[in-house]
Amino acid sequence: MGIIIKPIVTEQLTALTDKFNKYGFRVDKNANKVEIKKAVEQLYNVSVINVNTSILPGKKKSRYTKGGIIKGATSSYKKAIVTLKETANVAKGYGIEEVAADATELIPNAWSRKGAALLKAKD
Repeated sequence: MGIIIKPIVTEQLTALTDKFNKYGFRVDKNANKVEIKKAVEQLYNVSVINVNTSILPGKKKSRYTKGGIIKGATSSYKKAIVTLKETANVAKGYGIEEVAADATELIPNAWSRKGAALLKAKD
């Protein structure tokens, strides 16, 4: 198993990516900042300025079923926020699809009022 497990895509990290060119990854718990930096540079062919890490604790979860209450917990994990030197095309491998410039027309939803009005206006 590699150092980088998977990218983290949330609203907060997307805002950080847009403003400060920072990307988030879920990484191996035993990896240090130098190893994370080398792994990101090799995987995405970019230059990394800074790496911030934090270990997030697991959460207790409970589920109510017919058979009773099932209790469990999620596992803790390590998160790395990586700052890149220049604007790079990490989004392609990061799991984010680029939207084409000509794809401005949205498909209206027929179940909403605005969507139904748009569909009537098209006809």
